[in-house]
Amino acid sequence: MNIHHLLREYGLRPRKSLGQHFLISEAHLKGIVAAANLTCDDVVLEIGPGLGTLTQRLAAEAGQVIAVELDDGMIAVLEDLFASTPNVTIVHGDILQLRPVDLLSRIAHTSPAYKVVANLPYYITSAVLRHLLEAERPPELMVLTMQREVAERICAGPPAMSLLAVSVQFYAEPELVQHIPAGAFTPRPKVDSAVLRLRLRPQPAVDVANVARFFRIVRAGFGQRRKQLRNGLAHGLGLPANDVAAVLEQAGVDPRRRAETLTLAEWGQVYGELEAGG
Repeated sequence: MNIHHLLREYGLRPRKSLGQHFLISEAHLKGIVAAANLTCDDVVLEIGPGLGTLTQRLAAEAGQVIAVELDDGMIAVLEDLFASTPNVTIVHGDILQLRPVDLLSRIAHTSPAYKVVANLPYYITSAVLRHLLEAERPPELMVLTMQREVAERICAGPPAMSLLAVSVQFYAEPELVQHIPAGAFTPRPKVDSAVLRLRLRPQPAVDVANVARFFRIVRAGFGQRRKQLRNGLAHGLGLPANDVAAVLEQAGVDPRRRAETLTLAEWGQVYGELEAGG
């Protein structure tokens, strides 16, 4: 499958507004498929298949592939390429507006489990992660190609945690599988990419009764990263700084620390003490 030939044949150009960069490195394509550890029993949800280079390889390994593409022009190519591939279902739509449970209902299968494999446009990476991790039926595994800096940030631990890292690690265990240089794509992006594998946890990493409240607290802590945690939480939650300091001490967290130094377990302790204090 020649990317440049397909683009010419269908009169298409990569759309910068959709962050379209097509992976052309055979070695890296194989690496992505291998990272998903697919079997003939697996259902794969692919986001942004583009011209189908990865789709073709996924279909050869998985039982079913549901490929969701937003671009009208790419849909025409995909429907032609996979017209005689019975285990590939092409869906024209915006993944952020579609529920995984509804996508799964389009195919005949009995298992609720599915995997996600995607070469994500950089600009929607965080939104897609949140959409899938918080879905009514989340995947069991995700293998995602994204900006290298973002992948490394997701995998980081204290003292380099971020709101994104907490948000992802709350639901999944991240692992950086491989780096992909910018030259492996056409058109060439300005930055390198990485493949991130996310294994979904059976239960969230922190046992909290109110997930929305937990993340409100975490967002408040990261809202003013240069400030001490006592002041950041006080400002973000609208509480007196002295009261927050007392809560943090009760949770075993030094009020002078910064949000990026806390572990998930420590965020859980802070949440518990704030909830107990009303």
